[in-house]
Amino acid sequence: MFSSATNTSFKNTSFKVVLPFFTYAALSFLVATVLLVTSAEAFTGHYFHPQILAITHIMALGWGTMIILGASHQLVPVLIEAKLYSNQLAYISFIFAATGIPLLVYGFYIFDMGWPAQWGGCFVLLAILSFLVNLAVSMAKSKQESIHAMFVFTATIWLFLTALLGLAQIYNFTCTVLPEDSLHYLTLHAHAGIVGWFLLLIIGVASRLIPMFLISKYTNVKLLGWVYGLINSALLSFVALFTFTSSETLFLVPVTTIFIALSMFIYYCYSAYKHRIRKQVDEPLKLSLLSFSMLLLPVLLLLIVIVFLSIGFGEKRHLLLSYGFLLFFGWITAIILGMTFKTLPFIVWNKAYHHRAGLGKTPNPKDLFSNGIFKSMAIAYLAGFISFAIGIIISNTILLNCGAILLLLTAILYNWNVLKLMFHKPLKV
Repeated sequence: MFSSATNTSFKNTSFKVVLPFFTYAALSFLVATVLLVTSAEAFTGHYFHPQILAITHIMALGWGTMIILGASHQLVPVLIEAKLYSNQLAYISFIFAATGIPLLVYGFYIFDMGWPAQWGGCFVLLAILSFLVNLAVSMAKSKQESIHAMFVFTATIWLFLTALLGLAQIYNFTCTVLPEDSLHYLTLHAHAGIVGWFLLLIIGVASRLIPMFLISKYTNVKLLGWVYGLINSALLSFVALFTFTSSETLFLVPVTTIFIALSMFIYYCYSAYKHRIRKQVDEPLKLSLLSFSMLLLPVLLLLIVIVFLSIGFGEKRHLLLSYGFLLFFGWITAIILGMTFKTLPFIVWNKAYHHRAGLGKTPNPKDLFSNGIFKSMAIAYLAGFISFAIGIIISNTILLNCGAILLLLTAILYNWNVLKLMFHKPLKV
């Protein structure tokens, strides 16, 4: 979801490495919304449901992670001011992930934790390991220190640990790998991925891109250091509490810490916005900025769930379902929908016109996709997101079905615009 326009050619990763990840992610989003339409009623039941597990992992891996991996191959060299170590490792990472994700999702959908899920999980783990090695060697060869690159590297370590635990949970269904049953570790697995991977990485990258796209001179490395420390300390304390205590009340500590870190980052974004040189903010960036405000909603919801559990109200399944939906279809999806059309046009433009830069008139990157389609997509997305979220909370199948159809329309419009970019033909001079 993140990339950077740069004229320093030695930093650029080939578009042949990046574009397959974007294409795969777009198609995954479409598949996830198709499943959402056919499985809407599952969201009136328990969150540990085969169809919900399948949709969640398409959104987390096929949609969010694939687009992040692709864009990171483009952005990290810019952050560390050095070449990506290996394009071959990038291709290997894509092949492993593209093969493993459908196998894993199929295993969840039919709820068979045999060979499809096991091999799928292994392939996904190898994809992450390939990316982690590529990232580590690239950073080791660079002399540039970057707080943004540290966010990305640490997030990838958390992703690897998340995938490793997930694979152990899969094998635990057929043989004893973990001391407790697999469901016991679901909360740990989910939050290591959500906070450790998505939150750390998105904040690290967005803190670089948002000021850049706003043309803002604002920077505050010390504030970002505090955000980095707070998120990681919250994660480590969460792991410790999960391992050594059963008191729900104590989990308020890491959740509150995350809330503080998010508030600090929102202040960072506001400061960058306030000090911007570009006064006119386009629609893709507005949607991306909105996504960080949306992130406060699931955190507040999680605080409510913990309070309910601590005072003996029992598990509130509709709140837990809402929490997951707000994260994957709210925060993560909103920022991808926005940032795709702030970043992918630059990648395509470099592919088509880089050799002609300065030699004649070329189109603006923002003219390579349809702004009208983007606006229609944004309207359908917000309406579908709100309808489905309310439908979960009040267990209303009419709202769930309406919301699912609108989100499917969002995915169709998103894919339409992405394909328009992918198949752009260079204009003749």
